[in-house]
Amino acid sequence: MKSQFKTRNMKKFMIWIGLSILTHFSNAQQKSFLDVPYIEVNGSADTLVTPNEIYISITISEADVKDRVSLQEQERKMVAGLKSLGINTEKDLTTSDIESNYRFYVLKQKDVLKTKSYSLKVNNAVLATRVFMKLEELGMANAQVERVAHSEIEKIRNTCRTNAVWNAYQKAISLTTPIKASVGVPLHIVDYSSDNDPIYPSTAVKLRGAVMADAATEELPQIDFEKIRISMNVQVKFRID
Repeated sequence: MKSQFKTRNMKKFMIWIGLSILTHFSNAQQKSFLDVPYIEVNGSADTLVTPNEIYISITISEADVKDRVSLQEQERKMVAGLKSLGINTEKDLTTSDIESNYRFYVLKQKDVLKTKSYSLKVNNAVLATRVFMKLEELGMANAQVERVAHSEIEKIRNTCRTNAVWNAYQKAISLTTPIKASVGVPLHIVDYSSDNDPIYPSTAVKLRGAVMADAATEELPQIDFEKIRISMNVQVKFRID
């Protein structure tokens, strides 16, 4: 009995020692971080990129009136017109309706309007202009720019993040040089940046107005999309040696 009692007490003692060591190690780590001299600075970086993905929303409609043009016929003309511009409609033209069905609206309790929506992707402002001019030529005026983006936007964002950390490092150097201290390794980095894709609803209005004004001329209007601004912001704690 004494042997068993002694064994149980020894196990409890070893467990207590183990917990004490872990607690001490944890406190030592926390203390070492808090007690190390450090400097906290914010860093930022931004850049402007020309969008190479331009998404255009197109809607065609068929009113239940005399001499109407069917949706199928309008779609056929639209696809043919886009192909004449060198657009790969099989790849870059998609229907916005998930089930590709027509949507019906009751107007004045008698007239029925069938509509079908599409999303078209082009890679530059010149081609987008030609699309609007072609749609105007075909009598399809219900189109606008939905949004713009860049195919390598994640890579560009990460480059900006790197530059933001470098900016923070340079700030830390400028702050510690007068006191003859040197900047050591980073102890903590926080990324405050946002990865939301930019959307420019106003761009569609500017582009639309330019195309309408020059649709009758052979020369394309000199227009361009507003560049996408990518901004990254970080906060870094550097050890001071």
